Amino acid sequence: MNTVDKVLVPAGPSENTPTRGGSAMTEAVRGTSRALGWIIERVAALLIVAEIAVLFAGVICRYVLHRPLIWTDELASILFLWLASLGAVVAFRRGEHMRMTALVAMASPRVREFLNVAAISAALAFLLFVVEPSFEYAAEEAFITTPALELSNAWRASALPCGLSLMALFAVLRLIEVGDWRLVGAAMATVAGMIAGFVLIEPFLATLGNLNLLVFFVGVTAVTVFAGVPIAFSFGLATYGFLALTTTLPVIVLIGRMDEGMSHLILLSIPLFVFLGLLIEMTGMARAMVAFLASLLGHVRGGLSYVLVGAMYLVSGISGSKAADMAAVAPVLFPEMTERGAKPGDLVALLSATGAQTETIPPSIVLITVGSVTGVSISALFTGGLLPGLVLAVTLCAVVWYRYRKEDLSHVRRATGGEIARGLVVALPALALPFVIRAAVVEGVATATEVSTLGIAYSIVVGLLFYRRFDWGRLLPMLVETAALSGAILLIIGTATGMAWSLTQSGFSTTLAAAMTSLPGGAAGFLAVSIVAFVILGSVLEGIPAIVLFGPLLFPIAREIGVHEVHYAMVVILAMGIGLFAPPFGVGYYAACAIGRVNPDEGMRPILGYMGGLLVGLIIVAAIPWISIGFLG
Repeated sequence: MNTVDKVLVPAGPSENTPTRGGSAMTEAVRGTSRALGWIIERVAALLIVAEIAVLFAGVICRYVLHRPLIWTDELASILFLWLASLGAVVAFRRGEHMRMTALVAMASPRVREFLNVAAISAALAFLLFVVEPSFEYAAEEAFITTPALELSNAWRASALPCGLSLMALFAVLRLIEVGDWRLVGAAMATVAGMIAGFVLIEPFLATLGNLNLLVFFVGVTAVTVFAGVPIAFSFGLATYGFLALTTTLPVIVLIGRMDEGMSHLILLSIPLFVFLGLLIEMTGMARAMVAFLASLLGHVRGGLSYVLVGAMYLVSGISGSKAADMAAVAPVLFPEMTERGAKPGDLVALLSATGAQTETIPPSIVLITVGSVTGVSISALFTGGLLPGLVLAVTLCAVVWYRYRKEDLSHVRRATGGEIARGLVVALPALALPFVIRAAVVEGVATATEVSTLGIAYSIVVGLLFYRRFDWGRLLPMLVETAALSGAILLIIGTATGMAWSLTQSGFSTTLAAAMTSLPGGAAGFLAVSIVAFVILGSVLEGIPAIVLFGPLLFPIAREIGVHEVHYAMVVILAMGIGLFAPPFGVGYYAACAIGRVNPDEGMRPILGYMGGLLVGLIIVAAIPWISIGFLG
């Protein structure tokens, strides 16, 4: 996600929940889980390789051989839903689905154990509710035939029931692994009791009308999210409850919306750019860029902090993966910055702030998501995202200048011209990659979905021939990591799409539009309220869920009151990024601390100044639309 990545995801229930049993049955369950997980991880990894091969072949045949393959998009779409579903299974087994753990972490150890087991139980409840409708949905899709390959659409639609069933199986295995039957029984009884309570008050809910929107989409969602239930399952439970208990619509509608949300072909960019981000770190391309910038600025006061800001800007333009960005830059710079006297808290504070600053740098996963759910041109978003990120970089640099204006550099040696030149030669292939990606889209060589495969091919060639650093043994773990992160993101998009559809069908979007258009101050008031809302949403729901849920509702309103959709996208993405990386709730901040191996308490005070700089930059971007749309042509 230039947002939520694997490292941004707090450990899920299966990692946090203690296992107490050492019995033969428990060991057998663990062995079964490991064996089944081993198979699924490798299938998911093969699906990513297949997607890269299919899309790359499509580009070569169309642009080089001038013999387009008409079936590549169709096959990629079929494989993609399977990748999304199995990736979600991998993430579930590894405990890597995104969840809000700020309040859970404050609880006593025993309460924390209970909440973690309850989170698995709640996820299992949702999975059991939707497994049967998902099989019905796949059966209905069997009557549809794909146009190019002439395959039954059941081949694609079967991915959802398969993935949901496997996640339910892993939930059961995990509950058995816990070994404390009193704890498991109490957690399952609590979840079952809450569900039974809603079923009993169904007649009362029928009298509430649209107040049910507050009950389910605010009440149920908030309670489950803050209790540590993974966000995707919180959205799913709220939507399922709303449809089943307050409407006459069949719940199979939710499966259809999940299918629609998870299989949009443009979202295939997410796993491919995540893999590209991991690839540039592994091949040493990111390290080469950072080293060149350090040779340019390392001798000035605060120079390495400027390098950190610039390196995050450049790396974000390649990887699209926030985890890859921070993990590639921090280990290179932090040791030298620490030797120069920088405090660990200030380092992670700046690293976190640069994470928020670069949310609009293409190929941002959030930009791709915005385009997929709102219909805004991905190419326009990629063009419009460069300057807003640069504005926030300037405001961050102003804070850096103020903080380091008295830094002692008497012991720092300035790089010679020859050293800088050599650094530039080494870094050139890496520096060229963002321009290769951008040119391929602009010149029509590849679509926004396909261009990531060109970046992957370029990185492999450069890593093998130029940097001569390519660890073949890391490829499989990287592919599995990509599948898990992508599955976690796409399952959120699927359930959030179902929730957004329910909100729209209820008439909420009309009410929201009327309220937002009547705000005082016109477009300026609308932007101000949107900034506040997305800062809060970014810290609570994280980026992609907030965008998927509210983007389809708010972007039409922005157009109606005269706010350019690309300008609005930049404003809300940056606001969401500030929330995502701001403590105490923003999980991005804790990811930066994890990468820097610094106690989160140490960065709480230093980050206030950097967040202030980001807010100033955001206000500038919001006040001057040209920054976002000046180069759209």
